[in-house]
Amino acid sequence: MPTKKTERKPSAAFMKPMTPDQILADVVGDKPLPRTEVTKKIWAYIKKNNLQDEKNKRMINADEKMKKIFGGKAQVNMFEMTKLVNNHLS
Repeated sequence: MPTKKTERKPSAAFMKPMTPDQILADVVGDKPLPRTEVTKKIWAYIKKNNLQDEKNKRMINADEKMKKIFGGKAQVNMFEMTKLVNNHLS
């Protein structure tokens, strides 16, 4: 007998609008956004500017704007990127 799948609700913490600092605002804008939207906008920026590493897709190469977000690092992996982006949200 198939069980009915319930739709997963995102955690309230992820949906709470967060305000990006000036460094992050250069990439995602300065309006308060939920973390999910911040992540979407960062990925759109990465894709638009072709910053994903060709050989290892999990690595993100930083341009000048992203380098500021990444604390000066030239390259970070996807998971580290999320942590570094959170440092720019309040």
